[in-house]
Amino acid sequence: MEILETTRQAVSLLLSADVTLWGIVGVSFSVSLFAIGLVILPALLLSFALAYWQVPGKWFVLSIINTLQSVPTVVIGLLLYMMLSRAGPLGDWKMLFTQKAMILGQVLIAMPILVSMMHAAFQNSDRRAWETAYTLGASMPRAMLTLMWEIRFPLLAAVITAFSRIITEVGCSMMVGGNILNYTRNIPTAIALETSKGAFAQGVALGMVLLVLALTMNFFISFARGNGHLRTS
Repeated sequence: MEILETTRQAVSLLLSADVTLWGIVGVSFSVSLFAIGLVILPALLLSFALAYWQVPGKWFVLSIINTLQSVPTVVIGLLLYMMLSRAGPLGDWKMLFTQKAMILGQVLIAMPILVSMMHAAFQNSDRRAWETAYTLGASMPRAMLTLMWEIRFPLLAAVITAFSRIITEVGCSMMVGGNILNYTRNIPTAIALETSKGAFAQGVALGMVLLVLALTMNFFISFARGNGHLRTS
């Protein structure tokens, strides 16, 4: 019964437009969307170059990228904290405990995930799409857009996977953001804080937001893939 009561309170918080709760949701989405927006283009260019060009030391770069995917987010947060703290080399930037620091941390988390998954998509793509477009006189950006359209679903899946990872990570955001209410407190750090205080209703409500987000993104990519197959059949 306690679980049912907590769930009822959580739903009530969501439906009552609780300012504190939706402020936390707003911080989470604004930071993570900005971070993923910053990293998509560099990740696309790097993954394309690694897949289609003879880049010196390609195997080493890919090994580093694959290794970075498994680095715990709290370790990334620790390294950033040391870099951005007053005694660190980037202390003059005064970014510690700000949304900018959270965005930087999430960029570092998302980059290896995007590059690894996008590189796999480019590697498995039909090179004839690129070669045909380029041979027929298309500029390099136009030929690349043609190729990206051919593999749009794996690329979209990579973006969704990276976004899901950064919007749910807690270690880095806690370290460099400081969990400041109405400024750097996002969904996962708020869940951790409220659970530690025994205030489960808000944590459950925020968990519901993440669950709905995950379902929405998965339905979206499934719907897009289904429509794509219908058009090409």
